[in-house]
Amino acid sequence: MPPPSLLRPPFSLLLRRSQTPSPLRRIPRFSPSPLPKRRHLSLSAAQLANPLVAAGVEEAVAGFVAGKRKATEVAHAVWRSIVGKGDAVVDATCGNGNDTLALLKMVADESGRGRVYGLDIQESAIDSTSSFLKMAVDSHERELVKLFCICHSRMEDIIPKDSTVRLVAFNLGYLPGGDKKIITVPETTELALQAASRIVGSGGLISVLVYTGHLGGRDELDIVESFASSLPADTWVSCKFEMINRPVAPVLVLLHKK
Repeated sequence: MPPPSLLRPPFSLLLRRSQTPSPLRRIPRFSPSPLPKRRHLSLSAAQLANPLVAAGVEEAVAGFVAGKRKATEVAHAVWRSIVGKGDAVVDATCGNGNDTLALLKMVADESGRGRVYGLDIQESAIDSTSSFLKMAVDSHERELVKLFCICHSRMEDIIPKDSTVRLVAFNLGYLPGGDKKIITVPETTELALQAASRIVGSGGLISVLVYTGHLGGRDELDIVESFASSLPADTWVSCKFEMINRPVAPVLVLLHKK
């Protein structure tokens, strides 16, 4: 059995089971050695056999609890434990392309089967992501990325019907370096989460990083938490990473489909 959790006040790492009120629960640490499948994350056999992946998640979580690692780093570490080469993933808010690139590196291989579907409602974000990828990767890898200027609530319109999606990632808020008046909003975010829950396959993940420091950010977090709580506990596990004494710090919500 893995050792006890690293959690200590004043930070919190909440594990919530949908529709099941319960006190705070401890989350087990990730061991760098191969482990049986856990209820809170579904890892492939190859990923379980890779101690670097498990150690990376543990290091990111420990760093977050100590205030030394960002929520984005925790998200990326968890993604790497879920996503494998050749998988199909969705960056629902591609922004400047940082998450798009991170996901591309996780799915790209010589077979060319991996796919990253990048969405953003702002044309400037699509252009920025496209330019960033041209500088960061070769033409072969760029072909694995499909960019769409479309609202994330319509992701089902662009994902092939026969595609099994392993991960859908959201960064909610405004475009970094862009117009702060143009933000994601609770209404379309809720629709997007519903769509994501339909396209994600068993063992897949919905990752939602919510920025709350702007007007409307806290309302959007409420919608995300409400959606997470509504998911049936027999098929979903909902987790939240939050720093309670830093009210404007980003909040990471992870929704794992069993």
